[in-house]
Amino acid sequence: MGEAETPSFEMTWSSTTSSGYCSQEDSDSELEQYFTARTSLARRPRRDQDEPVEWETPDLSQAEIEQKIKEYNAQINSNLFMSLNKDGSYTGFIKVQLKLVRPVSVPSSKKPPSLQDARRGPGRGTSVRRRTSFYLPKDAVKHLHVLSRTRAREVIEALLRKFLVVDDPRKFALFERAERHGQVYLRKLLDDEQPLRLRLLAGPSDKALSFVLKENDSGEVNWDAFSMPELHNFLRILQREEEEHLRQILQKYSYCRQKIQEALHACPLG
Repeated sequence: MGEAETPSFEMTWSSTTSSGYCSQEDSDSELEQYFTARTSLARRPRRDQDEPVEWETPDLSQAEIEQKIKEYNAQINSNLFMSLNKDGSYTGFIKVQLKLVRPVSVPSSKKPPSLQDARRGPGRGTSVRRRTSFYLPKDAVKHLHVLSRTRAREVIEALLRKFLVVDDPRKFALFERAERHGQVYLRKLLDDEQPLRLRLLAGPSDKALSFVLKENDSGEVNWDAFSMPELHNFLRILQREEEEHLRQILQKYSYCRQKIQEALHACPLG
């Protein structure tokens, strides 16, 4: 993402829920091995009634875009306006709600990021051996100032970078959410989709369209998104689970065999 496309952030918390913190050592820690693998591999049931839906996104002419921006700005009662640029692109704000079930990881040498840290946040380029995991406040909301050509994947990467999160961006996905006739509909954005364009087409109403950051649970495990220590952790956890299942099966048949033998000894001869 070029410098002109880098989202700037106006951030506000919508939840007073405090974050839960748990400190983890490097990949030799038993707790980290079990925690990382189990939370990454677990198949959690859906906790809401969201239903997938398709949205049509028609192409607009430059004149139509200008008219849409005027209509959009006339409907909002804040200073989060959209602006048309000379090159035909436009800038504006999108609001992203974070609904993360699992904790995120930051360098353990860093304290959990505050709002001031998030605005200053350095890059995520260096590899980290020691990490601290913590839960982001539930239903936290961020306002992002982006370009019309800013892609969904870039929004995710910028959010993680601002909060010093070292997890792979492919572990997360940006969704669009809408309420229609009392039903809630959810759709995962493709990497190249442009959230601000969707915002303009839908108008400023959060019921018509809002954005949600969630874990990228697509049903298939994207193994390329994990580091080598995490993959080794998965193998160790799978081995432990296999050994435990085997122990339980042997114990079950041993118990049955013992009861049968006791019954045979109790039967009178003849």
